[in-house]
Amino acid sequence: MSSAEGSGSGSEQSRRFCVLSWEQVQRLDSILGESVPIHGRGNFPTLSVQPRQIVQVVRARLEERGVVVRDVKLNGSAASHVLHQDTGLGYKDLDLIFGLNLTDDKTFRLVKDVVLDSLLDFLPAGVSRERMGALTLKEAYVQKLVKVCNDTDRWSLISLSNNTGKNVELKFVDSLRRQFEFSVDSFQIGLDSLLLFDRCSETPMSESFHPSVLGESMYGDFEEALGHLRSKTIATRSPEEIRGGGLLKYCHLLVRGFRAASEAQMKMLQRYMCSRFFIDFPDIGEQQRKLEAYLQNHFNGMEHKRYECLVTLRRVVDESTVCLMGHERRQTLALISALALRTLAEQNAIPALANVTCYYQPAPYVRDVNFSNYYVARVHSPVPYQTWLPCS
Repeated sequence: MSSAEGSGSGSEQSRRFCVLSWEQVQRLDSILGESVPIHGRGNFPTLSVQPRQIVQVVRARLEERGVVVRDVKLNGSAASHVLHQDTGLGYKDLDLIFGLNLTDDKTFRLVKDVVLDSLLDFLPAGVSRERMGALTLKEAYVQKLVKVCNDTDRWSLISLSNNTGKNVELKFVDSLRRQFEFSVDSFQIGLDSLLLFDRCSETPMSESFHPSVLGESMYGDFEEALGHLRSKTIATRSPEEIRGGGLLKYCHLLVRGFRAASEAQMKMLQRYMCSRFFIDFPDIGEQQRKLEAYLQNHFNGMEHKRYECLVTLRRVVDESTVCLMGHERRQTLALISALALRTLAEQNAIPALANVTCYYQPAPYVRDVNFSNYYVARVHSPVPYQTWLPCS
């Protein structure tokens, strides 16, 4: 490599990083010190967990068992919130990434056992720990367990349950080819310097005395990605590399007021999003489970936004799906329609039947080129929303 090429590559790498301001460090410290309830199933008690505590406990126990943790980072919407408070997205999950070597199945199992064993430290006083084995703790407090091990990706995820959708997600990463969906959720913030400060400094943090905390954008250019976050701009690349194509997150961003910098380019990318989504979720049952889980996890407490998200999703799927056969496409659109109507019903927002006109598909021998499978019903109601119904 020539010196010019090396210099260019080094410059590109440096643009990925940025040192956080004092205001951002304060927000990070607040998030790490916030008590998050981990709700137990059945009669199991609720655990009260501070992110900084569980990071320190899990890291210490892994290193006691001979697993070296390279670093710990905050990821996802919480990291975006730290960098820019008024994102319009807020944050739900607390995504904590532990960098380590997952060399074999034994290490994967060891990581899982260490996390479950660490939960014992957070049980309320007076609760017996005698019969609290790994299986019991998993059934009581773990919402999701994921293990990925292939040529490009080696990682595992343990998501701890929270009834309001604010899950503490512990991700253990050896390698991960794609670490973001859109530029606005591409940030990772290193926690090591702040956690070391907690352990070693007797002097409280202040504007003139606090650790340097480094943020990184996995999208590439940190300032560009932060600019997208501030201006609510949607940007991504190669959505076909993302599981699910980033389709649901894209619709979520649109509903929250984010807009594409280039509508023409985004229309093209929508096709890749839809294609990858239907590759990963080809069966109508899988699609329904995925949609219901996404709405539950990302719109908890914002149920009024679910209908808008489904309307947006239906429009994108209708405009940009090119990989499905006709009956599959109609089936998916009908599913989204049914979920949207159910959402309205759950909110008691369905208008009186006298105000709704339902259109039905004519017999197969009718050949009207202007006929559409779906019509927008004109509703005269003081409540400002659209209603559309699938043909049956």
